[in-house]
Amino acid sequence: WLSDEADQANMIKRDTPVMCILGNPPYSGISSNKGKWISDLIEDYKYVDGVHFNERKHWLNDDYVKFLRYGQHFIEKNGEGVLAFINPHGFLDNPTFRGMRWNLLKTFDKIYTIDLHGNSKKKETCPDGTPDINVFDIQQGVSINIFIKTGDKKAMQSGKVLHYDLFGKREVKYKFLSENSLSSINFKQLECNKPFYFFFPKDDKGKETYEKGFSLDEIFISRSAGFVSANDLVNISFVKEEQKSKIEQLLTIEESSWRLKYKRLKDARDWTYITAKNDAKNAIEDDYQKVTYRPFDYRWSCYTGNSRGLYSSPQPSIMRDISVMNNALILPKQVPDKEAASCFITKYKGGHKSCSAYNTNSLFPLYLYPKTKNQKLVTSENERTPNLNQEIVQQLAKKLSLTFINEKELSENTFAPNDILNYIYAVLHSPTYREKYREFLKIDFPRVPYPKDAKTFWLFVEFGNELRQLHLLESEKVESYITKYPEDGDNVVTRKMTKSSIGYEAITSTFGKVWINDEQYFDNVPLVAWEFYIGGYQPAQKWLKDRNGRELSYEDILHYQKMIVALYETDRIMKEIDKILIND
Repeated sequence: WLSDEADQANMIKRDTPVMCILGNPPYSGISSNKGKWISDLIEDYKYVDGVHFNERKHWLNDDYVKFLRYGQHFIEKNGEGVLAFINPHGFLDNPTFRGMRWNLLKTFDKIYTIDLHGNSKKKETCPDGTPDINVFDIQQGVSINIFIKTGDKKAMQSGKVLHYDLFGKREVKYKFLSENSLSSINFKQLECNKPFYFFFPKDDKGKETYEKGFSLDEIFISRSAGFVSANDLVNISFVKEEQKSKIEQLLTIEESSWRLKYKRLKDARDWTYITAKNDAKNAIEDDYQKVTYRPFDYRWSCYTGNSRGLYSSPQPSIMRDISVMNNALILPKQVPDKEAASCFITKYKGGHKSCSAYNTNSLFPLYLYPKTKNQKLVTSENERTPNLNQEIVQQLAKKLSLTFINEKELSENTFAPNDILNYIYAVLHSPTYREKYREFLKIDFPRVPYPKDAKTFWLFVEFGNELRQLHLLESEKVESYITKYPEDGDNVVTRKMTKSSIGYEAITSTFGKVWINDEQYFDNVPLVAWEFYIGGYQPAQKWLKDRNGRELSYEDILHYQKMIVALYETDRIMKEIDKILIND
């Protein structure tokens, strides 16, 4: 009977006009539905205004996207109809889906979207700051989307998008949806403009000025997403000896016992036990390296650079260029509100979550190094080349009346790659810049304004250099501790940094104690440092949370105090940067 029902359903879909398609399609970023027919249809979503766009990574293969394209196909075939789905709300404003939105606007006369929000991954809240709850027991925010095709719209005419935001508790959302219809909801008609065609309200104020700047994706020739280990429990360790022990256990422990110990009962798509083990067999001493795991959190890993080995995606083409002598900028392409323009700097290899907790991070090295015939990396400064677009560099040189040189010198009237990096780093740390261009900073790599003149440029370079050295913990200032660690003990972190057992105890309105256990604490910790965000993390809190149950070494205690100085000074410098912007 089930087979008969399926045959009849397929006959209806194939031979009769489909007027209405509705449902809640599956959400799966890694789709197993890879048939040629639907894959070919999805290709239509990779064009905007008839021009193919080249995303390095896209989520157009998610099952819900394929179901939308599937339904659109039948409505187009019929010439009229309604497509109504509830699905993840990411397609409303994620730049990756711009081709999808453009294609839907071509097909449908009217598109109603009710954004139900509830995205716990992005920690969404109501406009008044109260909790916003998902209508389902999932982390992804969702939206109700109703696409209407009447057949009256002209071929080149764009459809209308009507949008409504619904925040609140789950019961409030259920009640609203049960009591309202399309005609009773106060939808807002959107202007879906190039190049992204957002199905979400956007404030374009300041856009013209913002776009006059240069994009990081334009000035840096090469970039890459941070590495993906796919198995941090195995690949990331607090100390080198611990990482070596993990590799030894992978090679010697019986498979079933190893899987239980490391909580890897099943293989992943790009990480398997056997390929990781084979990769580990060939690991050498040089493969044991420090990595930037989170802001100020440097850990050890066995990095061979081999894809689908110990790491699922090690990104070797860019990671090989990052070294103590060659810093790299870390930041994501798209971010939630509070992470706008947030960035970090590294001298070690970095992961795809090293700065932003919610979006894939990219790394932009300052220099690129050639390889020798045997694929060994050349590290001589004489042979490296700036990873910079010379056309933009020359525009800067002309504006500043300076000569660009590949390596920093003391020559007058010159500037070098480090100066450009420092300038960018300072601009990205300007609170005014972050707030003024917040809407644009959320959706793509930042655009940085050209400096007004050489004087302004060098002021920003000075601040950027200070920030960079602080964040690399190379500044002399981090050695002048503002905190104390007065009590003896076992140094084991047992205080969980949670709302019910918070580690911070305010002593004054601006300073307090950070307890690591019931007897020991860091004294005189500035509140601003304790609460400071870099990307999606609060480093002063996150660093301790990740070490719960561990004994802090002497070096750990010093490192934490250096980090507090760096965070405190960063807040001060950010305020100083804004004085330049205000005065100029």
